[in-house]
Amino acid sequence: MTNNMLKEIEEVLAFLSIPEKAAFFPKFFKTGKGEYGEGDLFLGVTVPDQRSVAKEYYAKISLEDLSRLLSSKYHEHRLTALFMLISKFEKTKDQSVKDEIVEFYLNHLQYVNNWDLVDSSCYKILGRYSFENRKEDLLRKLSASEEMWHKRIAVVGTMFYVKKGSFDLLKEFVTQNLKHPHDLMHKANGWLLREMGQKNEPELISYLNKYYKEMPRTCLRYAIEKLDEEIRQEYLKGRI
Repeated sequence: MTNNMLKEIEEVLAFLSIPEKAAFFPKFFKTGKGEYGEGDLFLGVTVPDQRSVAKEYYAKISLEDLSRLLSSKYHEHRLTALFMLISKFEKTKDQSVKDEIVEFYLNHLQYVNNWDLVDSSCYKILGRYSFENRKEDLLRKLSASEEMWHKRIAVVGTMFYVKKGSFDLLKEFVTQNLKHPHDLMHKANGWLLREMGQKNEPELISYLNKYYKEMPRTCLRYAIEKLDEEIRQEYLKGRI
């Protein structure tokens, strides 16, 4: 049954493959030598199609099957697996099942290894679980990791906190990783600061006034994107 289920999902995704997308995605997700997605393989399936497949199969597939799909060399297999895992997590009311799904997610982080895989899953599973169970140390451990994707999972994982009006964990992680060398962290930090500002602009202004001169330019630009143009220019020109 396991092999039949996996084969069916893989065949459906192969059928949905678009050659033009398969050619484009490796460039878009930076899979060249030395790039952050080096060696990743693509079928050329759109995200809406992957979501449709996930919706069809998430209730039928076991975590054992998901483990095999999530460890696939194909990017779309991994993302579709994560969509199914999110649905399983969101649909259950059983705390033991949620515990099991979070443990599964943490045990498969090596396959959550590109920005879309991180951003689509981490706050909906790990961020929500940490918030609802007061287990911030799960995210703190990742923020302190040497692995960039772990750090991004921690920062983006605080999205659930931000949406609930809780900002301290985000500020802690951004400050900890403010000078990370990779622009994918600069973007993540700036993006989540911007989200904080959307919820509470004075919180963002207060944080910016303390740290903006230390921020990488990309992080600052992302963080101030929704502020009034006059204030944006003051930050960009270092006049505050």
